Amino acid sequence: MIALLQRVSEASVTVDAAVVGAIGKGLLVYLGVVEGDTERAVDALAEKIVHFRIYPDDAGRFDRSLTDVGGEILLVSQFTLAGSWRKGRRPGF
Repeated sequence: MIALLQRVSEASVTVDAAVVGAIGKGLLVYLGVVEGDTERAVDALAEKIVHFRIYPDDAGRFDRSLTDVGGEILLVSQFTLAGSWRKGRRPGF
């Protein structure tokens, strides 16, 4: 499993001209899940993401988490993150 996190002031996902998901301040999370990933691994990653300290405090130190700032998460499935680039010029999924 691999996740790519991006801090956003707002984000949305549109499918066929219809917004299917949107958030305000928070994290846009692209998630690639691979065969063999367990529910336990999902729980551990989710726990890590919400407590990852990537927001600045009043002193400018990155010491606040998503839960500290009351942010939201927009999770987007992105299987290409899990592609293997070791052989050839096409990713293996």
